Amino acid sequence: MVDIASRVHNHNWKIDPIIRSLIDTDFYKLLMCQSIFRNRPDTRVTFSLINRSKDVRLAELVDEGELREQLDHVRSLSLTRGESTWMRGNTFYGKRQMFRSDFMEWFENLRLPPYVLEKRDGQYELTFEGAWPEVMLWEIPALAILMELRSRAVLQTMGKFELEVLYARAMTRVWDKVQRLRKIPGLRIADFGTRRRHSFLWQDWCVQAMTEGLGDAFIGTSNCRIAMRRDLEAVGTNAHELPMVFAALAETDEELAQAPYKVLADWHEEHDGNLRIILPDTYGTEGFLKRAPDWLAGWTGIRIDSGDPASAAEVAIRWWKERGEDPRDKLVIFSDGLDVEKIEELHAQFTGRVKVSFGWGTLLTNDFRGLAPGNTLAPFSLVCKAVSANGKPTVKLSDNPMKAMGPAAEVERYKRVFGVGEQEAMDVFV
Repeated sequence: MVDIASRVHNHNWKIDPIIRSLIDTDFYKLLMCQSIFRNRPDTRVTFSLINRSKDVRLAELVDEGELREQLDHVRSLSLTRGESTWMRGNTFYGKRQMFRSDFMEWFENLRLPPYVLEKRDGQYELTFEGAWPEVMLWEIPALAILMELRSRAVLQTMGKFELEVLYARAMTRVWDKVQRLRKIPGLRIADFGTRRRHSFLWQDWCVQAMTEGLGDAFIGTSNCRIAMRRDLEAVGTNAHELPMVFAALAETDEELAQAPYKVLADWHEEHDGNLRIILPDTYGTEGFLKRAPDWLAGWTGIRIDSGDPASAAEVAIRWWKERGEDPRDKLVIFSDGLDVEKIEELHAQFTGRVKVSFGWGTLLTNDFRGLAPGNTLAPFSLVCKAVSANGKPTVKLSDNPMKAMGPAAEVERYKRVFGVGEQEAMDVFV
């Protein structure tokens, strides 16, 4: 096992590029990329970095030269033979050859497109523009790079023994959480922590701790490179990006209202089983389910990623019952801002009523709260989102209005079209 503290102290991270591979990314990104490659390859999309935690002034913490060096390194990467073999030949969600040969040929020749980096008001403005299948693959590396460079900037101020103690405390914290989780009967939990991890080495350590500590209760990781190296299941389905871009491309209000379902109709043709998971909160969960076509009720389950998780699960349970489905046969994946206490609470509340699963993210792979002077290693809320498609702005409403994004006039239009009324604002932690 890697001695992380010694690596930090002795080499100052120089031997460790932050992104080591094009598959050092979330599995859902590759699934969505193949779908987009098939259905919307020529759509022009712009992604932009958004730091919701304005008090974390990244441009004052992270050296611009180091940031460019790491971004340029990502542009030099290509799929290795071993990675290609893993994607082409492995079984994902019980299916062999999940990735089609035409997509794999394209991916094997891919180099990520250029980026634009500027400074403004103590923050970095980082944008990526180009063909949708290409620029979408910048999202996870961009987030991981900024998160880890911020960690490195703090760690560079620490001595050897301070680093040893820091990581010993962080490891103890993770292991204490694992010991609490192992007491939950029937637990099913996965690592969803790539995008806001403390570092690659730390995420890898956390995954190994989960593997040893939880056994079969640990069902896999969203990180493809770690899944390949550790012989684990790669897990993930789809994300808000799909309905956001499809909605932006709609020409009329009627087309806009149907866009989220058009996305899932395409997905329905490509995938089955546990890959048929609804993510309903892009434009409000209740309205989405109320207007959803009947065939969606037959899908395997739902992922809850904003708002109050218990309330959203209750909405889903009522919806399934109204559509003649037995909620006990359905999978509910909780994935928003989870930590042990909330996992314990939700598992107790919904076990026996639905099949319960958890995607544990930032507070697995980046919980250094209170461990550094001034709390300078605490996680913060950084996102990289599609902000326009074919020149038209994208919009996200969410079940939490604090996560809404898009031009004000378009946000109001989307609220009208999707029937979103008053929403309860909740603090955005990650």
